[in-house]
Amino acid sequence: MPLDPVAYRPYQDPDDFIREVTDRIWVQRDISYITDNYEPDSIVHGGLGTIAGRDGVIEGSLMRIAQVPQHVGQAEDVIWETRGDDAFLSSHLVFSSDTHLVGGVPVPIRQRTIANCLYRRGRMVEEWVVRDELASCLQRGLDPAEAARDMAFRGYEGSMTAPAPADVLAVGDSGPRADDFRPECEMVLEFIEEVWNARRLHKVTDYMPRDLFLHTVGDRTVIRPDGYQRDLLAQVAPFPDARFEVRDVQTNQAGRYGGLRIAVVWVMKGSYRGVADFGPLTGRPVDLMGISQFLVQQGRIVREVRVFDQLALRAQINSHESSFTDTNIY
Repeated sequence: MPLDPVAYRPYQDPDDFIREVTDRIWVQRDISYITDNYEPDSIVHGGLGTIAGRDGVIEGSLMRIAQVPQHVGQAEDVIWETRGDDAFLSSHLVFSSDTHLVGGVPVPIRQRTIANCLYRRGRMVEEWVVRDELASCLQRGLDPAEAARDMAFRGYEGSMTAPAPADVLAVGDSGPRADDFRPECEMVLEFIEEVWNARRLHKVTDYMPRDLFLHTVGDRTVIRPDGYQRDLLAQVAPFPDARFEVRDVQTNQAGRYGGLRIAVVWVMKGSYRGVADFGPLTGRPVDLMGISQFLVQQGRIVREVRVFDQLALRAQINSHESSFTDTNIY
């Protein structure tokens, strides 16, 4: 279905739209443009829960920009897919490499963010955003446990409270989608079910080549099937009953980004009763939202970029320790 230019005017396409609008708000610091860009009743889901309404986005953006005024985010990938003839869903992978003063000493901070944005007729309707806050924390020399202690998980609202879509390739949280690249999408979903959920880690090589790359939180890059297996085990070991629910899928074919990429919004649901990596075990349930972007070449997943907020995960585990419920989730 052709996309009406009303979805991305005055830019040349959704890719250009997302890159330029993000730069205008976050680099040029035109915070007031959020008023023009977001619907008044827009909703944003982050690692710490949901913000309902545009005012929360404006306030949260202002605070984040003020904390790091020299921040520049670079578009590493934009995976966009139509949602009807006047809307699109974008998955914007942002890479930043800034220099921050830590104790009076300049320190380079590398970090990735992925923002999935549903735009209808050029206006933001709903957003799912995750940041690698662990990377910033570690590079600043901070203890992640201490950094998370003052955070509070607000909980999710809206679409995130509904059961996971029954047929995510037909209808995800963002709405009905075109049936694009079905074989490749089915392969990625099968990979998540077989390797992530069923824990058939030996089957990594059925879907990925020997020379795979995984870019994940803490600004880490993992290579080879053995590295991938170890990383996945480390992620689920504190939550041995964890399951990954797929909430949305979008695809895009573009030579500038390496070919076919498939973005997946997922939620890891489990209880903190396994390996005590985050302090004393509590059995507390967690809902960890994450986004993965998979690069598919010749029918194989050659690269995954996986972003989630480990500090927000710690905040869920420790939520009983904080009475402050107005943490900036944006």
